[in-house]
Amino acid sequence: MNRIVLSEAELRSIQGLLGEITHRHHTVEDETFLNNACLYAHELPRRVRSFLNDFKMLEPPAGYCLISGYPVDEEKIGRTPEHWNCRPKVSPALAEEVLLILFGSLLGDLLGWSTQQNGYLVHDVIPIKGHEYEQLGSSSAELLTWHNEDAFHAYRCDYLGMMALRNPDDVATTVASINSIKLKEDLIRILFEPRFTIRPDESHLMKNKSALQKKEEMPDNLLASAYEKISQMNTQPAKLAVLYGDPEMPYIRLDPYFMDPLQDDEEGESALNELVQLLDKQIWDLVLQRGEFVFMDNYRMVHGRRSFRARYDGKDRWLKRISITRDLRKSRNCRVNCTSRIIY
Repeated sequence: MNRIVLSEAELRSIQGLLGEITHRHHTVEDETFLNNACLYAHELPRRVRSFLNDFKMLEPPAGYCLISGYPVDEEKIGRTPEHWNCRPKVSPALAEEVLLILFGSLLGDLLGWSTQQNGYLVHDVIPIKGHEYEQLGSSSAELLTWHNEDAFHAYRCDYLGMMALRNPDDVATTVASINSIKLKEDLIRILFEPRFTIRPDESHLMKNKSALQKKEEMPDNLLASAYEKISQMNTQPAKLAVLYGDPEMPYIRLDPYFMDPLQDDEEGESALNELVQLLDKQIWDLVLQRGEFVFMDNYRMVHGRRSFRARYDGKDRWLKRISITRDLRKSRNCRVNCTSRIIY
């Protein structure tokens, strides 16, 4: 089973817990809250904890899980923001952000990027004017090509979590699992070899850096260094394998839109194209409804988004998104201290 619907008793328990936490913490970016999120998470209903623990430990073939039934007060959350940098001091969706993080804390620790959405850990996924045809979560008229989240980076997340505050037009997230395709031994062998390159996606590029706002604790010199690293990865991407782990049940690292053709490796190029075509045939639409949470295994699932027509009327699709790592310590050389969750 990859979906549960919250019962009335579970909702009462969750809402009581959220009331206590939001009274104590006024932002989910607060270090005290983040350090205690895993403790708060153990006060969630046992069925929810068991559900997410099974998803983490058993790695079910579907590669994702859904939690439904949380009521979102549309009047309370207000209008869909025009841009992700339009952040009020206290989020109108603070309770929903807290709950997304509590669920995610049962899978691991939050992870963020200094080069993405001004270093905030909880992202707003909304259509933005001027981004319609970009390969960004804020695009709309353009198909967002399927990919693993931040596939270019060695410290990419283990899980991607999203929660729908509203989705009135039933805009679909496209998904597929590596477990849904059958790979030949020769293909697996080639794809396990470091023959391929993935450049950073556009959300990390300097052109999408906001000049309006940044987290106060982000030092300018480290931020400049982070963009320098991104630039290097963009111009001189390292060779990597797109499959790894157990050859019998491999993990995947793929972002076809940002992968260059292998001019001098016909065998590798042919294997990569075959993998992409196999996944293309398995892509299906997941429509997140208001109040639904999804967690995707970023080692086994690719995701994208169908194109849609944004209205910019304050009622467009609005998701909250987090990245989760099972081992925060492996990125210690890219974070300012052991409790920081932002990669530079």
